[in-house]
Order: sequence, then C-alpha cells, then structure tokens
Amino acid sequence: MDDHRFFLELVAVLVSARLFAAVAVKAGAPAVIGELVAGVILGPSLLGWLEPGEMLRLLAEIGVTLLLFEVGLETDVARLVRTGGKALAVAVAGLLLPLGLGFALAYWVFDTSFLVALLVGGTLTATSTGITVRALSELGLQKAPEAQIVIGAAVVDDVLGVLLLVLVHQFATEGAVHWTETARVFVFLVGFFVFAPFIAHPLTWAIRRLDEMGRIPGLVPTVIAALVFFFAWLATLVGAPAILGGLAAGLSLSRRFFLPLGVVPRVDRDFAHKVEGQMKPIIHLFTPFFFVVVGLSLDLSLVRWDEPFVWTFSACLLVAAVLGKMIGPLLIPAPSPSRVLIGTAMVPRGEVGLIFAELGRGAGVFTSDVYAVMVFVIALTTLLPLFLFRWLHARALRGEEALLALDVAKPAAAGNDKE
Repeated sequence: MDDHRFFLELVAVLVSARLFAAVAVKAGAPAVIGELVAGVILGPSLLGWLEPGEMLRLLAEIGVTLLLFEVGLETDVARLVRTGGKALAVAVAGLLLPLGLGFALAYWVFDTSFLVALLVGGTLTATSTGITVRALSELGLQKAPEAQIVIGAAVVDDVLGVLLLVLVHQFATEGAVHWTETARVFVFLVGFFVFAPFIAHPLTWAIRRLDEMGRIPGLVPTVIAALVFFFAWLATLVGAPAILGGLAAGLSLSRRFFLPLGVVPRVDRDFAHKVEGQMKPIIHLFTPFFFVVVGLSLDLSLVRWDEPFVWTFSACLLVAAVLGKMIGPLLIPAPSPSRVLIGTAMVPRGEVGLIFAELGRGAGVFTSDVYAVMVFVIALTTLLPLFLFRWLHARALRGEEALLALDVAKPAAAGNDKE
C-alpha cells in the first residue's frame, strides 16, 4: 500500500468513526453502533472506499486488545471469581446450543453437507467480547454483577471458541481431528492465565520504581502499552487470541487483584489509578479502528436479496443464534431482567463469527450463498443487541424493572471504586 493512501485511510477511519458515533449518540443509540455503521458505509457494502487491509486489521487488533486491557484493569477480580460457576454455565450453554441448533438447521432442514453444517454451527458459537464490553461500558454497567458474569463467560467462551476453531479447522483441512493438539492448546491457555500475574507484578513494581525515581515523559503509558503487547504476543504463542493477552494484563494490574496466601503482592491502588488515567487516551485513539474494521468486513453486497433461500436460511439461523445465547442465563439463579441482560450481552458475534465464516469460504466449504447468509446473520447479531441494550437500560432507569446492574449507581459502590 502507498504511504499516502494509508494515511488517507487513517483519516477516513478516525473522522468517520467519531462523526457517526456522535450521530448515533444524538439519536439515542450506543456510540459503537455509529462506528460499525461507518465501516459498513465506507466499505464494500455501500461506497467501497475502504477495504479491511492488513494494516487496518493490525490497528484493529491493537485497538481491541487495549480495550480488553481496560476492561481487565477495571474488573473486580474477587467478584469475577465469585461468578465463576455462573459464567461457566452461561459460556458452555452459549457454545453448545448455537453449535447444535446451527448444525441441525443446516444439516437436516436445509440439506447441506456435514462439514458445511459443522462450520455453520461453529460460526454461531463465539461471542464478540470487544463489542459486548464496549456496549456495557457506554451504559456504565461494566462493574455491575451481570457484567462480571458476562466478562467471565466471554473469557471461557473465547477459550472454548479457540478449541472449537482448532477442531473445525483440522476437520475441514485434513478430514480428521487430532485430540493431542487440541489438549496441548487447552493446557497452554489455562497455564497462560495462571502464570500471567507472576509475570506482570514484578514488571509493574519495576515500572513504579522507575516512575518514582525519574521524570521521564510518558514512561508509564509507554511501558504499560509494551507490557500489554507482550502479553498479547504470549497469548498468540500459546494459541489464544491476542485480546485475551490484553485482558490478562489488565486483570493482573487491577487494583482489586488478589491471589490466595499473598503469593503475589497487591498492586498499589494509586498506581493502578495512574495507569488507568494515562492509558485512556491511547485506548480511545485505537479502539475505533476495531469497530470500523468489523463494519468494513461485513460485505452485505454479497447477499443475493432476491433469493428466497437467503431469507429463510438467514431467518432460521438468526433465531438459533439469539436463542442459543439467551437460553444459557436461564440456567443460573438471577432475576429475569438480569438474565435478559446477560443473554443479550452474549449475542453479538462480530469479528469472531467472521473468522469462522472466512475459514469456510477460504477452505472452499461455503458456497457464495451460504457465505453471504453467514455474513448477513453476523451483521444482525452484532447490531440488533446493541439497540436492545439501550432499550433495556432505559426501562430500568424509568423504574419499570429493577436490574441488579443499577447497584453500581449506589453511593456505597461509588465509594468502593474510589479506594
């Protein structure tokens, strides 16, 4: 790519993201809707001015990794651990149900091959963590009990999604599954989260000491960003998505982090606040790239709108995709409004579904019609829940229903956050 062309693309992404986000907020929708729509308008779906090239995808990966770092930094790890059983139930149900429903519809109702049906089901499984946490953050619900369940479920969902992707990729390319390779990836994933704090805390202590000893401009955000990218590299090294590295780094540096028996010292709360404040401008600069690139990747021009198959298959898969995520929260003890919020938060597929769809297209498994249907369903599952988020929150604020998430507005919770 020519340098001047790339710089022009940077201008287009940043300006359009902020402009459409402002319009979305003005219209009462989440800002992330505007950023996604900016990508759809500028991309192959409408104007065709931009394509999700390698450099833009790299910036998008940096953006969502930093976003997950911020989420981890603001997460109460003790509360996250307490929601472990609920998060696990939501995650496992949210993976198995869409996989089973999608496979059954494709294989028995629409008479596709076994491999096509398997990839269709796989495409409906994993939640887009970046889109979900951004929507929760915009509503001020990132510290709510429901949000802790969603974040925990999203982590488990990503781990299970990686394992499923390994299995499906092996089956699609080799016609067989190597369980030893899958087990190795799983062990590495678990080990990564177990040992991440032991790496992060000594480095954080060294950063804090250097910051106290000298006045090097930008020392804290520069070194912390390097630490996040190092964790992202470690995550990819063990076969996990880079975003899990960002989340692990944030959790390890969280001012609410703890480990039993004090084997790792607590992070200084004032320093954690300082990290959070100095990293926010960098995070806000890069995160729009992720959401715009997701919009650019949704090529709706591929959809043959005059084909009955496209509409019927899309409608059936959309129902399966939504129900598959909404049923999981019914398995946990919680008020109905909280279950609806958790289920809605797990619906967006975004870039995760596109990875599975692209695997099917690249391997020659998906026909153009099936691929178009998957892109259309991913677009709907990405956008529609974001509007539902806003509606649910508006109902709660009007007092029509009492979501547990509103506990974050209580003075006691606010006082705890200032610790």
